[in-house]
Amino acid sequence: MSGQKKIKKLGELQATAICGNDITSSVLYVSALSIMAAGKFAWIALLIVAGVLYLFRKIYGEVVGALPLNGGAYNALLNTTSKSMASLAASLTLLSYIATAVISASEAMYYLHSIIPAVPVIPATIAVLAIFMGLTILGIGESAMVAEIIFLFHLASLVLLAGTIISYLVSNGFDIFLANNQAPTPHGSVVKAIFWGFSAAMLGISGFESSANFVEEQAPGVFPKTLRNMWIAVSIFNPLMAFLALAIVPIDQVGNYESSLLSHMAEITGGPLLASLISIDAVLVLSGAVLTSYVGVTGLVERITLDRIFPAFLLKKNKRGSSYRIIIAFFLLCVSILFITHGEVEVLAGVYTISFLSVMALFAIGNILLKVKRKSLPRPERASWGSVFLAIIAVVAALTGNILKTPEPGQSANVVIFAEYFIPTIIIIAIMLNRIAILELILHFIEIMFEPVLRFVTRINQKIFETIDRIQSQEFVFFTRGDNLANLNKVLLYIRNNEHTKKIKIVTVMQEEDKKLLEKLERDLKFLDREYPDINIEFVKIKGEFGPKLIQELSKKWGIPVNFMFIGSPGDRFPYRIEELGGVRLII
Repeated sequence: MSGQKKIKKLGELQATAICGNDITSSVLYVSALSIMAAGKFAWIALLIVAGVLYLFRKIYGEVVGALPLNGGAYNALLNTTSKSMASLAASLTLLSYIATAVISASEAMYYLHSIIPAVPVIPATIAVLAIFMGLTILGIGESAMVAEIIFLFHLASLVLLAGTIISYLVSNGFDIFLANNQAPTPHGSVVKAIFWGFSAAMLGISGFESSANFVEEQAPGVFPKTLRNMWIAVSIFNPLMAFLALAIVPIDQVGNYESSLLSHMAEITGGPLLASLISIDAVLVLSGAVLTSYVGVTGLVERITLDRIFPAFLLKKNKRGSSYRIIIAFFLLCVSILFITHGEVEVLAGVYTISFLSVMALFAIGNILLKVKRKSLPRPERASWGSVFLAIIAVVAALTGNILKTPEPGQSANVVIFAEYFIPTIIIIAIMLNRIAILELILHFIEIMFEPVLRFVTRINQKIFETIDRIQSQEFVFFTRGDNLANLNKVLLYIRNNEHTKKIKIVTVMQEEDKKLLEKLERDLKFLDREYPDINIEFVKIKGEFGPKLIQELSKKWGIPVNFMFIGSPGDRFPYRIEELGGVRLII
């Protein structure tokens, strides 16, 4: 676009870092969640999740390879089903990004608060959201550089932590691991334990869908590499950290460190310094997940706005090519959610869980529809039918597990919390999709409600205009003996200021025609006619004698009452008294 800076496409590391910070930050909480749900089988559940994610690599690769446009699941369904179905996916994706941004920013600041107690969590959370808003507005290139630094630091921290723990185990043995493996099987069954662990562990792949939402900003061939890199990172670190946690932390103590298990593991094996490093890493990578939300939601909202679901003013870009209005709106939305929850963002976990897993399922459904309805569309790779159906079954199983999960004391069920946010969102989307029909319905309603009033007002207006016309249609008469222009002007001024009329007859009565006088009167009246365009002036010449008899004859002939006839003040030689004239009025 003219006047805008040309945007450089993202390379492999930058694109991976933007979405990778979100998915790899899951290692900070998913190990504890999996162990609490599956016990000693947690690392197996996480390996199964890695297998499911491998299936989604092909699914995403096929759909985005065939339709390389921003929008993720929305774009997949838009090109294979209806706009309404695609909008459902968009709504779920938006909710997922909002929940991810708010939860990640808040958790990052809780970690920072644990390091520096003087840091107030809620103001600091707003500050993080604002910083990454500003960074995203500066441009995706600048955002990517920050994401890259955070991502590499996070991977280095995890490698250091894993190495330290392995070194610790070599020196101190595997007694705790063996003891944990002697613990009773959770839920009384290996299958049930792995199912509940798998349901919890599936939350660890949030962010995998983000790359598809900004694919247009990536260089050619980068997108499938981002999927591969994220899969490798999650497949290695998430099961590994759960395994190492079972090796150094008794299962019954894991719940005490639900949100800080890795820091606790670092303190056990490397002391306070390593624990602080892991906490700093948590602050950074969770903050990086906020950036993932900003970038992902920008690509998604741009796409659905281009499809006229959202108002076009959101597409306004700055000189760096950033859709700053979308970014600012997302920031304000996140801050409002933070205040609505009073900083207790744990309640958003249900929104995040169900919306994210639903988006994954819808994307797989989009893949099936693409196979069926767009067979001839070229694509660089194809996912097998079996792998797609297996992926859908796995996601639906995880979704079911999280819906059926018993809520924490004092909290509503996940599905209830999700409904509280999803229903208003889908209503707004539905209104935007059907705004023409809604506006027509409103217009029809207004017509029904106000048409009788309009008809009544119209009739009243018509009657008023008719009355005005009737009043103003009354003619007046002025008898002149050859008054000069000044006197005639006074007559017309009087008529305009005092009488409701637009018509006047200027009448001169003479026994013998005086051409000179008549010519002068005609000239004067033509001048006055131009000066008083709103008054219709008619010049009438009558041969005869002015008197009561003539006045009565003219009144009867013209239908003008005598009291609407005027004369100038008569002199001493005037042969009649005023009362003899029948009510003629004096005006000059």
